[in-house]
Amino acid sequence: MRKKRMRSLLLCVIMAATMLSGCGNQNGSNGKTEKDGKISISMYMWDRSMFKELTPWLEKKFPDIDFTFIQSYNTMEYYKDLLARGEEIPDVITCRRFSLNDAAPLADHLMDLSQTEVAGTFYSSYLEVNREDSGAIRWLPMCAEVDSIMANKDLFDQYNIPLPTNYSEFVEAIDAFEELGIKGFQTDWDYDYSCLETMQGCAIPELMSLEGTQWRMDYESETDDHQVGLDDTVWPKVFEKYEKFLKDVRIQPGDEELRFSPVTEAYRNGQTAMIRNTAALADDISKEDGLNSVILPYFGETSEDNWILTYPMCQVAVSSKVEEDEEKKKAVMEILQAVFSEEGQKAVAAGTSVLSYNKEVNISSSPALKYSQEYIDSNHLYMRLASTEIFAVSQDVGHKMMTGEYDAQSAYEAFNAQITDYVDPEAEEILFTQKNGYSNDFGEHGSAAASSMMNTLRAAFDDQIAVGYSPVASTSIYSGTYTLQQAKWVLTARNAIYRGEYTGEEVRRIMEWLVNVKEDGSNPIYHRNLMPVTSGMEYTVTETERGKFTLEDITMDGKSLDDNATYTMLLVGADTFLEHETFCNCPMPDDLKSKREDYLVSDFSSQECMEEALAKTKQFLEPTEYVTILPAK
Repeated sequence: MRKKRMRSLLLCVIMAATMLSGCGNQNGSNGKTEKDGKISISMYMWDRSMFKELTPWLEKKFPDIDFTFIQSYNTMEYYKDLLARGEEIPDVITCRRFSLNDAAPLADHLMDLSQTEVAGTFYSSYLEVNREDSGAIRWLPMCAEVDSIMANKDLFDQYNIPLPTNYSEFVEAIDAFEELGIKGFQTDWDYDYSCLETMQGCAIPELMSLEGTQWRMDYESETDDHQVGLDDTVWPKVFEKYEKFLKDVRIQPGDEELRFSPVTEAYRNGQTAMIRNTAALADDISKEDGLNSVILPYFGETSEDNWILTYPMCQVAVSSKVEEDEEKKKAVMEILQAVFSEEGQKAVAAGTSVLSYNKEVNISSSPALKYSQEYIDSNHLYMRLASTEIFAVSQDVGHKMMTGEYDAQSAYEAFNAQITDYVDPEAEEILFTQKNGYSNDFGEHGSAAASSMMNTLRAAFDDQIAVGYSPVASTSIYSGTYTLQQAKWVLTARNAIYRGEYTGEEVRRIMEWLVNVKEDGSNPIYHRNLMPVTSGMEYTVTETERGKFTLEDITMDGKSLDDNATYTMLLVGADTFLEHETFCNCPMPDDLKSKREDYLVSDFSSQECMEEALAKTKQFLEPTEYVTILPAK
C-alpha cells in the first residue's frame, strides 16, 4: 500500500543516519569544485540513451561547469531509496516512468519550478498534469515519444488491404491478414509497458472522458488518508474493451511470454502486419530495412475517437539543495533553459522521432507519423498513466486475462484490489546486511562502489580478471540491509555477460579498445566515470587532454600482464554504447568480437548475474585501486 511505503520511507530516512558508513556523497559538493574552480553539477540520467548526444553537448555548451553524469534507473523508487539510505539526491534528476503519486515522497527534496523562466516555455495543458494541490510544479516533461500501433504499409499495399481508420476496420484488417497466414497484430506482451499501454490504449476515449479525467486527478493526488481505487464508471468499460481487444487481435496461449526481438523480427520479415511500438522504431526500420513503417492511432469506434499514446522521454526535476547556492542555482536554471530549447531537445532525442510540449520548439515530424498527423494536429494525444504500481499490476492482470484466468469483471476486481494494497515483492526480500559502504564518486583511483561490484562478480564466478565497461555502476554501496531490488540497482541495467579464456595480448587489445581515442577521433571515454572498471588487474592511463586517454601499463599483482599467458575473464557491459555511431562510435576489432560472441552467457541478464553472485558472497566485497591517471607530459 502506498501510504505504508511512504511511512516506511520516513522511518528508513531516520534509521539511515545510524546505518550509513563510508558511502560518501554521490552528487559532489555544492558550489565550486577544487579542480579549476568550476561549478560542480551532478545529473542522473534515466538511461544510457541520454549519453548519446546530450552529455557531450552540455559539456561543450557549458565549459565552466564540472559535470558528473550517472546512469540511474527509470523509477521513482530508486530516488526514494537514495533518500532512505541517508544520501542526497543529485542536482538534476530524470525519470521516464512517472506519476505524481509516485513522486509525492520526493516533493520536499525538490525545487518548485512553477515560476521559473523555463516553465513559461511549456503549453500550460502539459504542465497542469504535473501540478500539485499546492500549485507547485517540480517535474518538467521532456519531449514526447509516440507509442501506438505500427503498421507495415508495404504489406497492406501488397495484399490490397486498406489501412484502418477505426476499430472495426482494424479488426477487419487483422482478419484479412490472418486468412493469408500473416499475423495481423502482435506485440511483446511479456513486458509490463506493453500490457499497460495496450490496456490503456484500447480505451483512451473512456480514460479521457470527464469521469476518466476526474478519476485520474483523484488517483494522482491521493494521500495517506485518501486511497483511490478504480472507479465503477470508467474502469469496468476499460476491462470490457481490453477483453474484446485481446480476443480481436487473436491472442494465443504462450503469447504473454513474447519479447521484443522475436516480435520485431517477425514484423521485419513480413510475418506480422502490425505491432505496438514507437515512431522512432518505425523510422529506424524504414531506413534500415527499406520497409515503409507507419504509426497508426489506437482506434475508437469512429475516426474522431482515435488517439495517439505518448509519454515524455523523461521528466526532469531539481534538488532543493541547489537553492542554497545562488551561483549554482543560476547555473542549473541556465542548463534547464538549454535542455528544453529546440537544440537541447534534439540532443535529448538524438535523432529519434518525438513531439515537443514546449512553445516555439519545432522538432521535425517523423515520416512515420504521416497517417497520424491529423490526431497530432487536433491534440488527440493521450499521456499514459504510469505509476510504478500501475505498470506492475497491468502486467499481472493483463497476463491473466491473456491466459483466460480472468474475464473483464474478475480483472477489474483484481486490479482494484492490487492498487489499493500494492506490495513490490522484490522490495520486500532481504538478501543480506552489508558491513561497509563505498562511494560511487570517481576518485583518484576510480569508483570504490564500481570496484566493489566487479570484485564481487569476479570472486563469485572464480575468474582471474573481470572488466566492466560502459556505465556499469548506478549508485554507491551503503552499509545496512539490502533487498533484491536494492542490490540490482547497484549495477546498471541492460548489460551483457561474457566469460571465456583470453591471452594477455588479447586482454591488452580489449583494454585499448575501451580506453584509447581512435584514429578518426572517436572516443570511448568522454567522462571519467565511463572508464573501464577492472578486477584482478590494474591499469594506468595518460589523460592527453580533458576526457581523452591513452592506455599505458596493465599489471597483475604488481607485475606487467604477460601477453603470452592465458587468463579466464568476465566481461560486463553494453556494446551498443561503445560501438554505435550515435554513441561513442568505437567498434570492437572484428577478431576479438567474433571470439567474444562465443563467450556470451545467453539468457542470463546482468541483474541475474548480480543476484547469483551475492547469493554466494553475501556481501559487496572490498574495492581495490584499479586505475591510475597520469597527466599529459
